[in-house]
Amino acid sequence: MTNNTLSNQANLQPAAPRIIISGGGTGGHIFPAVSIANAIKVLCPEADILFVGAEGRMEMQRVPDAGYPIVGLPVAGFDRKHLWKNVSVLIKLLRSQWKARKIIRDFNPQVAVGVGGYASGPVLKVAGMMGIPTLIQEQNSYAGVTNKLLAKKACTICVAYEGMERFFPKEKIVLTGNPVRQNLLTDSVSREEAVDYFHLDPKKRTILVLGGSLGARTINQTLQAAIAIMQEHTEVQWIWQTGKIYIEQVKQSIAETTGEMVMGTRVGALPNLYVTDFIKDMSKAYAAADLVISRAGAGSISEFCLLHKPVILVPSPNVAEDHQTKNALALVNKGAALYVKDAEAPQKLVSTALEAIVNEEELQKLSTQIAKLALPDSANTIARYVMDLIKKNEK
Repeated sequence: MTNNTLSNQANLQPAAPRIIISGGGTGGHIFPAVSIANAIKVLCPEADILFVGAEGRMEMQRVPDAGYPIVGLPVAGFDRKHLWKNVSVLIKLLRSQWKARKIIRDFNPQVAVGVGGYASGPVLKVAGMMGIPTLIQEQNSYAGVTNKLLAKKACTICVAYEGMERFFPKEKIVLTGNPVRQNLLTDSVSREEAVDYFHLDPKKRTILVLGGSLGARTINQTLQAAIAIMQEHTEVQWIWQTGKIYIEQVKQSIAETTGEMVMGTRVGALPNLYVTDFIKDMSKAYAAADLVISRAGAGSISEFCLLHKPVILVPSPNVAEDHQTKNALALVNKGAALYVKDAEAPQKLVSTALEAIVNEEELQKLSTQIAKLALPDSANTIARYVMDLIKKNEK
């Protein structure tokens, strides 16, 4: 066999697929993005995946930690309350589109995937203009403005809720659900082991309080005001993730109420409380929990569905199009979650939780109903649609 023949055969070998995944800003965008990338790697180990995020946002650290390269754009979100501040935002958007065009030309992707967040807008807009197939993953039950605009050129739109044809062209929609952190489904730990991990009592009911990766002000302030109630109701125990912004305030409130400082994650006067700014092992936290209190982010809701967790949702009022309330009501209307408005949380949240945690019948009903909404193979399904777009474009 001649060298020319070998060279010709090498040229016939298909190049490794090149895929851009764009978005981020919060864990709710980053975890699904990494899950999709991992699923693509399982289907096609030689795939070359590049992430594009927003400079200064958490994806710039979390994505490399997951083993993928990332490039940042100087993009920022619009200030809806102070419109005059958006002059600089528009300048950053134009710079981001210019940089996105350069990234796409240099990397030459065969498909671009948007998971939401600041960076997905410029990247998918430019990709669509350059004739590159795009796939959008809309996580919420109420589509955001950016995705509605991007949908015009998108080839495939992956959604997590039924009825999304009111936002997107019906023929482009596929119901896939939201990808979640894979270890939540693969890690096997008993409730007893999990409760012991948090140094709590396996015989007592446990409430897990979550406010997202940064924290939720209303939830934290409501729990701070209820520390004395925690002392009184020793039959119930709490795992409280405050988020890094609020941990010192919470520790101060505990000290003022109990007269004791928090030593690490524990306080002697509250043996039924584990408090931390961040929970590293969420699979153990979920396994320990009999009831969860949480914001209504799409990613978190998907986890509750897959793990069949009874939950009280307290939607954040500080999100675009009030989409968290719409996410929550999509579950509440099917009897799959309890709901407390953010404005009513100081009066109702703790009492609602204490009533629910001792009501075995209600907990079982919530668990059964939320399980019906689970779509367990989301990352793999989306990965297959990504690879299908590449194959179709090669024809």
